[in-house]
Amino acid sequence: MPVSPLISVEELHRRLEAGDGIRLLDVRYGLDAPDGRAPHSAGHLPGAVYVDMDTELATHGEPSEGRHPLPSRETLQEAARRWGLSEGDSVVVYDDYRSVAAARAWWLLRRAGVEDVRVLDGGLSAWTTSGLPLETGEVSPPRGSIVLRDPAGGVTIDDAAAWPERGLLLDARAPERYRGEVEPYDPIPGHIPGARNLPADALLDGDAFAPPAAIREAFAGVGATGADPVAAYCGSGLTAAHTALAGEVAGIEVAVYPGSWSQWSNTPGRPVATGAEPGA
Repeated sequence: MPVSPLISVEELHRRLEAGDGIRLLDVRYGLDAPDGRAPHSAGHLPGAVYVDMDTELATHGEPSEGRHPLPSRETLQEAARRWGLSEGDSVVVYDDYRSVAAARAWWLLRRAGVEDVRVLDGGLSAWTTSGLPLETGEVSPPRGSIVLRDPAGGVTIDDAAAWPERGLLLDARAPERYRGEVEPYDPIPGHIPGARNLPADALLDGDAFAPPAAIREAFAGVGATGADPVAAYCGSGLTAAHTALAGEVAGIEVAVYPGSWSQWSNTPGRPVATGAEPGA
């Protein structure tokens, strides 16, 4: 039976107590508070290293590249070595909001060749709700020696445009953004023509992921059963990785369009659909 990409608080605590040598990564990030160093320093899982979304899990470029373009192999490898990662390490990532940022780290590291990487289901709140301790201050582990492969590639903007012709393209944003009623971050409201809306909320039970059967039901509700290729996008590529993580929990492979709506809406000539229907 395949190992789940999620790990429960109970299993993580048991393994840490047993001295399994798990590398813990704290990936706190929010659009309103992108720098999570202060909250990390104020309280994190024991031994967890802070990971910076904007400089280590993404890069910066032109608006037409999207808000969170993928980092180069060199950037990600240098960051992973700073986190203390070496070949064969077991990695657990978490954040403090629905595992969206943690999912980006999970997806990137998997693409870069890290085999044993899992996400703490429920994140920081699940840990503290269980009454388990936090520690304060910064964590600076001995430098690692891991060698990563290039995480680039995947679903391009042209792939995303053609995807509805051969499979299911899922938009993971809130319904009002999908319909084009509001757009707080990008220049044009709406969605990629042919995309179907599957908000991230539909895959969750509170801050934790819903059970696999419930996730499969949510996917099936928009026609994504795994029989046809499935890809996902969101605003900037982070929640799309969350959809891919949920898909793996449920046994459905989901490709990720990293540029997402932030790239699509900043690329002249790309068509835009609005309304509740995929091609409306």
